[in-house]
Amino acid sequence: MEALQGRSSDVQTEYVRSWKERGGKVLGYACVATPVEIIEAAGILPYRIKAFGHPDTELGDSYLARFNCRFCRSCLQLGLDGTYDFLDGLIETNGCDHLRGMFENWQYAKKYEFFHYLKVPHFVRRDSLEYFTEELSLLKLAVEEHFGVEITDDALREAVGTMNQVQARLKDLYALREEEKPRLSGAETLRVICTGSSMRAADFLFLLDRLVEEKSREPGMEARARLLLLGSATDEVGLVAEIEDQGGLVVADALCYGSRSFWGREGESLEEPLRYLAEKYLGNLFCPRMFMEYERRRDFILDRARQAGVDGAIITYNKFCDLHGVEAVSLRSDLENNGIPVLVLEKDYGSPADAGRIRTRVQAFLERIGGRTAERVEATR
Repeated sequence: MEALQGRSSDVQTEYVRSWKERGGKVLGYACVATPVEIIEAAGILPYRIKAFGHPDTELGDSYLARFNCRFCRSCLQLGLDGTYDFLDGLIETNGCDHLRGMFENWQYAKKYEFFHYLKVPHFVRRDSLEYFTEELSLLKLAVEEHFGVEITDDALREAVGTMNQVQARLKDLYALREEEKPRLSGAETLRVICTGSSMRAADFLFLLDRLVEEKSREPGMEARARLLLLGSATDEVGLVAEIEDQGGLVVADALCYGSRSFWGREGESLEEPLRYLAEKYLGNLFCPRMFMEYERRRDFILDRARQAGVDGAIITYNKFCDLHGVEAVSLRSDLENNGIPVLVLEKDYGSPADAGRIRTRVQAFLERIGGRTAERVEATR
């Protein structure tokens, strides 16, 4: 457990530092639509870019206006101030306009020798799958040419197999959260996923196996209320810990630094690995950027809520995040129509000034759902 959580809020972990010292290459990406198996098959470490609630955006603000998401400005800040200089390149995706602005200004200032724009469709259709398959072939070719490697179909299949094992083990970990007495907290889970996104899949799998075994033997936790956390991109372990310090326990999530990064990840056939990856990733993007997929996202969230037996849901999104801000309106209505109380929490990513307001609103929400929680506890006796 210590290996996965001890220094999980460091951008450059001991694992990454050791990888670089041994001559390994590291490619940075941000969006869950990026098929990391291609990077793994090239013998390169895929690194998911994080800011861990970094509050300083002075340099980032000089390139990216303040009406852009502060998460993106915080990541840009760390790119510009040298924190991310260990990266050997960036893979940009069109997750949202703010994310694109982050990547393009970062590249403008730093000028990485490897910079690839992976275009991800906004629809799941036969033609969009064909388009995305071609985009993945271009990414594969770009990595091969720049780093002087060959990415074989067999190497891709091996990477897919290992990643599928990781994703299955993460579901085992989530099952321990969903028990009547959860065996790990939401903050612990977020730390694990953030740390794993900076590791090679095989090494992460080894630690996950140990963690699941260790946690399975631990006693469960009591909670004032069981909560579902969902919304826009956040790697803020401190935010989840703050919610849980008030007595609520985050037993399920629908976050892209959470279940949305690995749930339902399957393709049809590995005969054509790139086509498999196109199906696996494009077909499982539970993100508002996918224009016609709201019902599937809603059903995914409701399934997570029901599976975990939550007493309420907190929809959190970063200020100026139009995608999640607009979607929060529909999600709140649909969750409450299904008997799940909701707190909508707009926040400024990484802002210490927001802490008191968030604490007060969470406390009030827990008071509001207290009766529902008491009924659930009584029903289990």
